[in-house]
Amino acid sequence: MTHQEISALWDVMSEAWAAGDAQAFATVFDPEVEFVTVRGEEHHGRDAVEKSHAALFTTIYQGTLLKPEVRLVRELAEGLCLVHATTTVYPAGITTHAQAVVRCGRAGWSIVAFHNMIPGGTR
Repeated sequence: MTHQEISALWDVMSEAWAAGDAQAFATVFDPEVEFVTVRGEEHHGRDAVEKSHAALFTTIYQGTLLKPEVRLVRELAEGLCLVHATTTVYPAGITTHAQAVVRCGRAGWSIVAFHNMIPGGTR
């Protein structure tokens, strides 16, 4: 497990966000991911994550950038890590904090659980 390999997942998200490419954005998530949005909405599976982000990329977040910072990677078991990451959406200035569980499988690292929130006072 390396911090760099796991941070690369957020780099993919950032690049896909800038391109408005929901399909590429969703590739970092496990096909069976459990994803909770900043609004508390639950998305089950990669397809649902892709669909919800496709809507964001063609409406309120069209033309925006996502700057991630992976702040913590803690190994929970071999091939399984807890991750804390912050992201800021520009130019909106919205900063989110995510807690994720990532797993290393045959295809490499993927996010199997993701809970995103906007910390109090940063709206």
